[in-house]
Amino acid sequence: MSDHDAYLKKFQKELSSGTVSLALLAVLAKAGEPLYGYLIAKELERVGEGVLSGKQSALYPVLRNLEGAGLLESHVEPSMAGPPRRYYRINDTGREVLRQWTAAWRATRDSVDSVLEGVIE
Repeated sequence: MSDHDAYLKKFQKELSSGTVSLALLAVLAKAGEPLYGYLIAKELERVGEGVLSGKQSALYPVLRNLEGAGLLESHVEPSMAGPPRRYYRINDTGREVLRQWTAAWRATRDSVDSVLEGVIE
């Protein structure tokens, strides 16, 4: 791996830590029903084009952290095709935090885009 690849990998890892949480809240807010991890990952792949970078396992610690922070609620249901599934849904606190994070994301994106404008095309 070249130095450039290592720099890019580190940058992508740092960027993804907050964006995955934001994307998870957004997916659950739009879903309108509780979803289990695999369905959340599939929806992120469908609409998020690489938010998870193919690392579905990274999803579960983030879901647990969001639940621990009081932004999500979960329940376990038995599954006909394997182990029980934990379903997650966003709660009112999570929706308010999503609104705040979305505003912060957009402000940050716009600021960074302004700085980057004309640098490299």
